Amino acid sequence: MDEARREQRAAVIDLLRWHFRIAWSLAEDVHLPCLTDELCLWCPAPSALTVRLDASGRWRPDWPDPEPDPAPPPSVGWLTWHLIWWWTEVSAVVAGERAAGREGVDWPGSAAAAVARIRALAHAWTRLLDSDPDLDAPVAYPWPDPRPARYTLAWVNAELMKNVAEIGAVRCLWGAVQRPQVRPLK
Repeated sequence: MDEARREQRAAVIDLLRWHFRIAWSLAEDVHLPCLTDELCLWCPAPSALTVRLDASGRWRPDWPDPEPDPAPPPSVGWLTWHLIWWWTEVSAVVAGERAAGREGVDWPGSAAAAVARIRALAHAWTRLLDSDPDLDAPVAYPWPDPRPARYTLAWVNAELMKNVAEIGAVRCLWGAVQRPQVRPLK
C-alpha cells in the first residue's frame, strides 16, 4: 500500500473513532448512568414497544410484523434491547462469526444488566476500531448485500447516536410524567 493510501486509511479510521467517541459520550456521560428498572419498563403509550418476561423467564422484546406505520413509541427497555441486539449482531458479522438473530438476543432483565452489556459492547467496539480494521473488507450488515466495512463502521456510529437520542427523548417524557410542572408561557 502506498503512503497516500495509508494516510487516507488512517484519516478514515481516525474520523470513525472520533465520531464513535462523540456518540458513546452521549450514552456514557448523559443517559446510561440514569437508567433504572422503573424507567426501562415504563411505557410512554399503551401501544408502546417494550420488553416482557415470558413464561420461560426470558425477557423478550415486542416485534410487530409487519411493523406499523408509524411505529409505536418504544420504552427505554426496548431501546436498550434494540441497541444490544444490533450491536451484538454487527460485532459478530464484522468478526466473521454467525449472528444469533433477533430471537437469539434477550433483554438482560434489569437496567443495570442492560447498561453493563452495552458498556461491554462499547469496549469491544473500541478494541475493534483500535485494531486497524480492514476498511475495504466486504460486510453484509445491516444491508443484505456486502459493502466495504467502512460503511458498516460508520453505520454503527449513526445507529448508536440515534438509539441514545431516543433513550434521551423517552427519559424526558418519563421525567415530565413523573414530575409535571406547569410553567406560564411568556
